Amino acid sequence: MFRKNLILILLCLAVLAVGCKKDLKSGEAAAVVPQAQVYFTQFSLFQEQNRFRTTNYRKGQLIPINTAVALLSLDSDQAVLRVEASGQLITIENVQKFTKDEMPIAFSKIAGTSKVDLNRFTAAERESILAGQVKKDMSKKAVLAAIGYPPQHVTPSLDGDDWTYWSNLFNRFVVKFKNGKVDSIVD
Repeated sequence: MFRKNLILILLCLAVLAVGCKKDLKSGEAAAVVPQAQVYFTQFSLFQEQNRFRTTNYRKGQLIPINTAVALLSLDSDQAVLRVEASGQLITIENVQKFTKDEMPIAFSKIAGTSKVDLNRFTAAERESILAGQVKKDMSKKAVLAAIGYPPQHVTPSLDGDDWTYWSNLFNRFVVKFKNGKVDSIVD
């Protein structure tokens, strides 16, 4: 509990540069965020019914990498974002038993204060990243930019050559790497 509260407090101070308040319902620290605080999505993610679960299902509406979002609230298990271009609200739900991350860490993987530099990727990788897709010969960094992090309970390390993702609640796929590049995608 101490570690969780410490992480939330550090996030409030370091990332948001604002104070923290107590959430009256849960008693957990919640970030007080100015509406002007803008972040950018760090990978192309999919949301369904205005929700993105950190299990990272690959279905629903695509929100491309580097989409500007405003962080409206953050607590121990969810964050609420507003897509700047459309005003659409999206709730990020952290499923900690799959991510193995506290919400501030999960959030930092999803949104950052700077855009991802897409120029470090090949033209083919950029096209796949913007479409939220993985294709043969993409680098590991390009896969992270395209579809984000695999759930840690089945892919505990990004150093491995097999990353398991979920297409939806019932279907998985495995991105297989050889020499740091996608060799195959197995459904």
